[in-house]
Amino acid sequence: LVQWLRDNLNIINSSAEINKLAKSVIDNGGVYFVPAFSGLFAPYWDKTARGTIVGLTHYANKNHLARAALESVAYQTRDVFEAMKKDSNIDITSLKTDGGMTKSDILMQFQSDILGIPIIRSKLSEITALGAAYAAGLAVGFYHFESLTDMETEKFLPKMSNKEKEEKYRMWKKAVNKSKGWLDD
Repeated sequence: LVQWLRDNLNIINSSAEINKLAKSVIDNGGVYFVPAFSGLFAPYWDKTARGTIVGLTHYANKNHLARAALESVAYQTRDVFEAMKKDSNIDITSLKTDGGMTKSDILMQFQSDILGIPIIRSKLSEITALGAAYAAGLAVGFYHFESLTDMETEKFLPKMSNKEKEEKYRMWKKAVNKSKGWLDD
């Protein structure tokens, strides 16, 4: 999604710039971005869906689009969380994250807000690779389990009211419904 904004729309020159744009506005300006470039996956499973940008007005600008793009990641995560909760009947009480997109404080805070749980981000953004290295090192005796320490983390706590969170999520679901069945006759 971020690459698409960079390479296809030229809204940003580098992936990191999306945070600067998104941070320059207080909200998405009513813009919702559903990045269904190849259809919608879990939990919708609609291969005929296509990407949509809804809620555009004269007020909206590239900063709102950048923020809506980041927020779409959090909404998609909530969609999967809701399906997992329904299937397992288990409440997830926190989420540990890593990877390139987790460098975005805006995304991490919004993820915490929209899920209503703490988000725990490793200060090392590619912790999965480190975990694989640790596992390999443990397997060959290079590391000993006792010598491995916890990684330093940052925590994002929910700040958004439940009413605001649910209204934003309702609008996301409305945007998702607009993208469904696009290729149907």
